[in-house]
Amino acid sequence: MSQTLETTLLVIGGGPGGYVAAIRAGQLGIRTVLVEGAALGGTCLNIGCIPSKALIHVAEEFHKAREFAGQSRLGIRVEAPNIDIARSVEWKDGIVDRLTSGVAALLKKHGVQVLQGWAQIVDGKTVDVELSGGDRQRVRCEHLLLAAGSQSVELPGLPYGGKVISSTEALAPTALPKRLVVVGGGYIGLELGTAYRKLGVEVAVVEAQECILPTYDEELTKPVAAALRKLGVELHTGHSVLGLSENGEALRVRNAANEELEIAADQVLVAVGRKPRTEGWNLESLHLDMSGRALKIDEQCRTSMRDVWAIGDLTGEPMLAHRAMAQGEMVAELIAGKRRAFTPTAIPAVCFTDPEVVVVGLTPEQAQAADLDCIVSSFPFAANGRAMTLESSDGFVRVVARRDNHLILGWQAVGKAVSELSTAFVQSIEMGARLEDIAGTIHAHPTLGEAVQETALRALGHALHI
Repeated sequence: MSQTLETTLLVIGGGPGGYVAAIRAGQLGIRTVLVEGAALGGTCLNIGCIPSKALIHVAEEFHKAREFAGQSRLGIRVEAPNIDIARSVEWKDGIVDRLTSGVAALLKKHGVQVLQGWAQIVDGKTVDVELSGGDRQRVRCEHLLLAAGSQSVELPGLPYGGKVISSTEALAPTALPKRLVVVGGGYIGLELGTAYRKLGVEVAVVEAQECILPTYDEELTKPVAAALRKLGVELHTGHSVLGLSENGEALRVRNAANEELEIAADQVLVAVGRKPRTEGWNLESLHLDMSGRALKIDEQCRTSMRDVWAIGDLTGEPMLAHRAMAQGEMVAELIAGKRRAFTPTAIPAVCFTDPEVVVVGLTPEQAQAADLDCIVSSFPFAANGRAMTLESSDGFVRVVARRDNHLILGWQAVGKAVSELSTAFVQSIEMGARLEDIAGTIHAHPTLGEAVQETALRALGHALHI
């Protein structure tokens, strides 16, 4: 083992939370070491958010081309297309490489020392790193930031291997299967299932709950379910998974009537969620307080041990990259002596299905459960000119606001490209906007954003276009 490396801040994990914390710490003049065993950028940049959106884009463009080879309403005619999936994956990997290289350059620019290797905790001030070259490096620090992220949840009856894959393998196919069965009707399963279906694969989705996207309300999920059925995706809700068939060519499931069925499959994608990555790096030796399977933290991301911090997926829901980034920036500033607390009024959540779903702040059900007297109003994209020109008039924007003072508590939307509305939604809530503020703001025409203004107008009783 080489000579012990001394630093002020040691970050374990180079995902969105970890690398943002390290960059901000470097900007603030804090001596910082970042340890990452795989590639910089973590799950999000390498095998999650970014590559999945790249694959979704490839699938959408291929799907459009196939439609144009038929009877397109737009009058566009092309020859029937084919896809070179290896080249598509190469393009996707190029985007990932550019982003991860950019992260590395930013860390270097701000003086952060990156150790490529796997961390093993010794104590709250000491970590041993098994470097990629085989050597070991001990690091001692004043502050330890835990940002190890999360990992896919495995099903006991469907261990990964062979035909059974995780989202990691699904995002880097060497060939497309004829039939894919997706286990899990949450956002990961539906995003990838939709993409594969648009690439020409026969797709079936198995979900144990009675509806897809079970964390969202039925009004939001109904357009998504309708779009999936229109694409030809089979939806098997209320079905539990038993395992592969004896010959391995089908997935065995059980429906609500306790009947056992088999769904033919060349591949089975298990996408039943993620869990904090708490095992394999001696985290348990610190005896930190836990909240279920996640690390328990306070509003400053402090754990139960002095000068040991934790951020991102390791600390539980919501497991969102932008949450981890905000937490990482805050921790760096706290170590630098600034006064901060992580108390966002709202954190946006986006499901990149087709149509997309956005939820920010309180839903109508949550407002009711909190005994808040609220106005709930929605405006359909069927009455929005821009949505019509995009051939996507399904869906709506919905607002939840207090009845007494019209303070906006929540926004929800389902429709094409509504992810781009999430910034306006969360900003209005953070700034304490009221319905009158949104209704009185001039929105550009023609845009999907006009539906936001119309939703506020409708809540006030005078929508103009419905």
